[in-house]
Amino acid sequence: MEIGAIVIAVAGVAGTLGGALLTQRGAERAKRREIELVRAHDAVRENQVLRRTCYTDLNRDARQFTTALNRHLHILRERGVEDADRAALDAAKDAFRDRYSEAQMIAPGPVLATATLVHHALTAVYGQVKRLERGMPEAGESAESAAEAQQAIWVPLREMRAAMRADLGVG
Repeated sequence: MEIGAIVIAVAGVAGTLGGALLTQRGAERAKRREIELVRAHDAVRENQVLRRTCYTDLNRDARQFTTALNRHLHILRERGVEDADRAALDAAKDAFRDRYSEAQMIAPGPVLATATLVHHALTAVYGQVKRLERGMPEAGESAESAAEAQQAIWVPLREMRAAMRADLGVG
């Protein structure tokens, strides 16, 4: 046998084996890219579900805290506050505080900025209501000013909801 024929045979076998190896590696790379894309898509979807749940809970609890403040002001004017009334208001405040804390870890800047405005408005009215309840209002504080401040909370609540919906791509 001639050396040239041996070289040609070896080159043919090496080319065949090398081609199969390159094809296998290419298929593995393509499969890895596909898996990475699926994982990235799943992560985006999971993040959106997490934000949607957080936003839904935050919106609900902010509205319930606002309503609880309104109810508490009515009770304060009509009959005097009892322990059960205090507990109901504090439960609404605590639920909102928990949701707001969660949003601080999840929400992007524009949503968190509006949630912070709502948080400050709610805690300011809560403080005013509690001072009125103790009979120790600050200068200019009254049941009427507290009721006006409580009603004004609905504006930042609407802004917060709009920011959340925009972040979720809803509207």
